[in-house]
Amino acid sequence: MTPASGYRGYQRIGENVTKGKPDMHEAIDCYRDIEPGTYGTLGKPLEGSNLWPDYPSHFKELMEEYICLLRDLSRKIMHGIALALGGPADAFEGPVAGDPFWVMRLIGYPVSSDIPETQRTDTGCGAHTDYGLLTLVNQDDDIHALEVRNRSGEWICAVPIPGTFVCNIGDMLKIWSNGLYESTLHRVVNNSPKYRVSVAFFYEPNFDTCIMPVDFCKQKTGGIAKYEEAVYGEHLAQKVLTNFVM
Repeated sequence: MTPASGYRGYQRIGENVTKGKPDMHEAIDCYRDIEPGTYGTLGKPLEGSNLWPDYPSHFKELMEEYICLLRDLSRKIMHGIALALGGPADAFEGPVAGDPFWVMRLIGYPVSSDIPETQRTDTGCGAHTDYGLLTLVNQDDDIHALEVRNRSGEWICAVPIPGTFVCNIGDMLKIWSNGLYESTLHRVVNNSPKYRVSVAFFYEPNFDTCIMPVDFCKQKTGGIAKYEEAVYGEHLAQKVLTNFVM
């Protein structure tokens, strides 16, 4: 993975950085393909196509099918969220999220003792919120590593439940809902004696959408927008450009 590849492909342990601290994981990062010039200068840092391993030979097809299924599932969940917020089911469709961007990370968390002591830290992935709308996390069933901060400020384990996804709320949904939905602050600490795998699928707005609190959410929160507007693609690019040490 390099800037020339649009930040797609394989990253080594410690190349991903959260708040200046190397994360103890390796990953394959994938984004929806962006043809050169599609979004002008806004999308230029992420232009490109995904880099897939040659082996196993069916890996690309399997992952693309998985992405298609999770994109459809995420859209249905967003319909439910729109209804729960008091809006129409298609509130997050059309010109704002009808052509959704997506990101997927295949993440491996090694056993701490397998990492050279000079490179080792205590964090698989530092505390952060996700950048878009909704994240569906498919994690190993038997390893407790994902932690979420609750309303009391305590870090609690997101215990894996077989056959389910962990769902995180992202920064753009926080803005759209005017704070009715909070971004999920989470981190990963792998103290297990086993290598852990997590597949995170990030369902996002349209890449060039300007995000601002929607009227039906402002009506429930005093009628005033609590957050400044943000262009999703700009927000994503700013994060990605500061996320890696190569």
